[in-house]
Amino acid sequence: MKIKVCGLFREQDIDYVNILKPSFIGFVFAKSKREVKPSFARILKSKLNDSIKAIGVFVNSDIDFILNLIDSNVISLIQLHGDENNDFIENLKSKRNIIIIKAIKVNSVESILKSRDSLADFLLFDNLKGGSGESFNWDYLSQAQKRGFKREYFLAGGLNVDNIQQALSLKPYCVDISGGLETNGIKDFNKMKSFIYKVRGIHNE
Repeated sequence: MKIKVCGLFREQDIDYVNILKPSFIGFVFAKSKREVKPSFARILKSKLNDSIKAIGVFVNSDIDFILNLIDSNVISLIQLHGDENNDFIENLKSKRNIIIIKAIKVNSVESILKSRDSLADFLLFDNLKGGSGESFNWDYLSQAQKRGFKREYFLAGGLNVDNIQQALSLKPYCVDISGGLETNGIKDFNKMKSFIYKVRGIHNE
């Protein structure tokens, strides 16, 4: 089971993940309380353990801005969280051989089924307000799976130690957490440790 810790913006956050070693971390390059500037993201990435892949999170960003972060080795994967369509994804893929994750705002079973046509390598299912710490109705996902949805996906939105067992029953490729690991707006090592250990414990049962 893959784990992504999103919204890192302090050197101390990097220290935490280097100890706990999730599969992925996320740098947010969009207006957000967790936004990180490219110059500082480069510093953070230089301190990141090589076994952890950095994902850049973008919202309707200019393609050259994204390409610059790829070429400067700040990020290894791209997460598109805005209105980016298949034309944008195809254009990006034609320029760089990189894995793309497309975030889908879930408000119905149909919103999940419709996402099957995305050219992204992975989908990421989140609520209508990404980063709010609230989950969407996971029944939509289980219903979509019963109707033949089989794509690999990241599950985000409102995850925490209390609901992670239910989340894992939906068999995501990766669980993506940010606010659920914070105290007063910053990453909390003990919350991060508890969550990651619980995911690994459930997965290894």
